[in-house]
Amino acid sequence: MTRLVQIQNNTARAVALVEEPRLRLLDGVRSIYELAQAAVDSKISLSTLIQKKATGEFLDYDPIYQGKSEWRLLPPIDYPAEPARCLISGTGLTHLGSAANRQRMHEAKESELTDSMKMFRLGVEGGKPAPGKIGVAPEWFYKGCGTILRAHGEPLDVPTFAEDGGEEAEVAGVYFIAADGQPRRIGMAIGNEFSDHKFEKKNYLNLAGSKIRNCSLGPELVIDPQFDSVPGTVKIERAGKKIWFKDIVTGEDEMCHSVRNIEQHHFKFETHRRPGDVHVHYFGACALSFGDGVQLADGDMMEISFASFGRALRNPLRVAGGEATLVAVKSLA
Repeated sequence: MTRLVQIQNNTARAVALVEEPRLRLLDGVRSIYELAQAAVDSKISLSTLIQKKATGEFLDYDPIYQGKSEWRLLPPIDYPAEPARCLISGTGLTHLGSAANRQRMHEAKESELTDSMKMFRLGVEGGKPAPGKIGVAPEWFYKGCGTILRAHGEPLDVPTFAEDGGEEAEVAGVYFIAADGQPRRIGMAIGNEFSDHKFEKKNYLNLAGSKIRNCSLGPELVIDPQFDSVPGTVKIERAGKKIWFKDIVTGEDEMCHSVRNIEQHHFKFETHRRPGDVHVHYFGACALSFGDGVQLADGDMMEISFASFGRALRNPLRVAGGEATLVAVKSLA
């Protein structure tokens, strides 16, 4: 599979092709956004353009990945000139494991199905429509714009007003909207969607607010992934020791919604087809440490990996100290 990274050295940016254990630099390419736009404009495939741009200049991947180089990893997609034009969103209740976690989180009585489980069952019944048909809409949520996106190695923050922060190990789709308004999938990447599960557990109507947190992506963008059944692992380390670990699996064979149906119900909105915009859409998690009673603490390391998606994504948890700040709105009257 073709895998790309974005890297930066002070003000210099570059895009490189992953050829383990090295990175092959692409000629004159400063961002994957720029590369995708060039592929659309020149009417050639992204893979073909990457091969045309590949140089004979290499960098060692290990020191960059480990944070020991002047080069550092960026998220594998961004909108460099205007981060607000990168929309970050996601779809929940797409995996069997996510439905079970949500049922436990929100159930009032063992004998009653929650709204979450009812919605999950709708997905099982109609989330994989036949070609040419439109299936049932999945649960959709907004996370923020490109300013919240973090790279491999960067901390994910629990703000003062939050009740907790927990990993959500997922794969995310990355998209570019062409000049004609047609969404183009650039590729997919490992993601940590990261949410406030404690706040959500109080009332499922808190879901929207629990999602407005930063999140991470990468370190690599896979241009041509196989996404049928993708095994992976998620791990939590505290002070260098593993405190929670789970084998996980994602992909369309493991989901009640097809990627095509998820994309249909995201891009059916005209506001999501604005030419030039970038979209990052998380496809859902199948397991949470929170679902197993784990409370993450400041400094904990979250690690997520999926087969054929490159190196693992690692992010430390950072808990803000102090009390929540009162935000006072001033009148212009």
